Amino acid sequence: MNITDVGHLTSDADVGEDKMLKGARRENKTVWQVADFYTKAFQNDIKKMNLLPANKLCKATDHIKEQIGMIKTLEKKGYTYFKGGNVYFDTSKVSDYGKLANLDLDADSQARVERDPNKKNPHDFVLWFTKSKFQEQEMKWDSPFGRGYPGWHIECSAMATKYLGKQFDIHCGGIDHIPVHHTNEIAQSEAANGKKPWVKYWLHGEFLVLQGEKMAKSGENFITLSTLIEKGIDPLDYRYFCLGTHYRKPLMFSYEALEGAKAARKRLNEKFLELKKTGTASPAKQKRHIQIFADDINDDLNTSKALALLWEVLKEESLTDKDKYSLLLQFDKILGLNLSKLKKEKTKVPAEVKKLAEQRLQARHNKDWKKADELREKIKELGYVIGDTKEGYEITRA
Repeated sequence: MNITDVGHLTSDADVGEDKMLKGARRENKTVWQVADFYTKAFQNDIKKMNLLPANKLCKATDHIKEQIGMIKTLEKKGYTYFKGGNVYFDTSKVSDYGKLANLDLDADSQARVERDPNKKNPHDFVLWFTKSKFQEQEMKWDSPFGRGYPGWHIECSAMATKYLGKQFDIHCGGIDHIPVHHTNEIAQSEAANGKKPWVKYWLHGEFLVLQGEKMAKSGENFITLSTLIEKGIDPLDYRYFCLGTHYRKPLMFSYEALEGAKAARKRLNEKFLELKKTGTASPAKQKRHIQIFADDINDDLNTSKALALLWEVLKEESLTDKDKYSLLLQFDKILGLNLSKLKKEKTKVPAEVKKLAEQRLQARHNKDWKKADELREKIKELGYVIGDTKEGYEITRA
């Protein structure tokens, strides 16, 4: 997983403001402090949402040598030119440039507002800046091209190639990265590493949509996980909310929808805790449901179908509680709702309720079922539910 802590503009192209400088000015910090603060905040949010951490979390600022090395390789192969103090990638040298986005280069070139007179072609992009409008940029390094800093696109290609090789299976990102950032990653990576496809499968997530507009880090409609927590939404409630919609479909954000997800997860937790882990299990029936779950997940990560199956399993009368308990734990290895860590909360029972419960237990011993039912109703009127166990009874809040 990349931490792109340098050279990141508000536009995917080589225009717009430098996000790091913009953040540093806003927060009265250095760009290094801004990068460190948001990296740690991001890692904390990952933990809160129960996301498995990446095996390698790599920062662009720790891989300047690799980026310079890839630019030098591109230079040797004739894919670069130096103009106006910057090193550019020449997209005209790539016959299939724009294949990921199916770009109509002629139409797209005319639509672009060109702001860099040094570019030979509108789609060319900067690999290394030595001169730019961001001369106050603190993050600069010595290189064969002059003292400066890398463009955004080269970071991802250099780090991915170092840790995953010249070809790997899956690359993720938002749909907004398709026409420029990922298109440029492909161009420079395949030019440097060889003509074979750099990535076999691209998984692009759709937008989280708030009040008709995509939620954007650079906009005013950006909501953090901390904001949700302050409003009483558990990070796992938000995770459940996200699981309910396929990642390739826009997710409509609203606090009403989040409250619905919160209520659904609460019901799920309660149902799971009610399951008895005793009785006979049926491995054959479990196997069938596990296969259905695997098919749903392998169908382009269809988490919404997988989540629906979880509820079907809870309602399935042919399955024992032991089957259901086992299946939900196995499903949750993927869904990540932390079911295995759930514990029944010990209910503080008022003395009056305890007294009625003891009277009801005595009535049951005496086989006075009418009185036992009456006492159950009295307990219910006080806001509690009594259940019978082998040891006697169990009281929970209604």
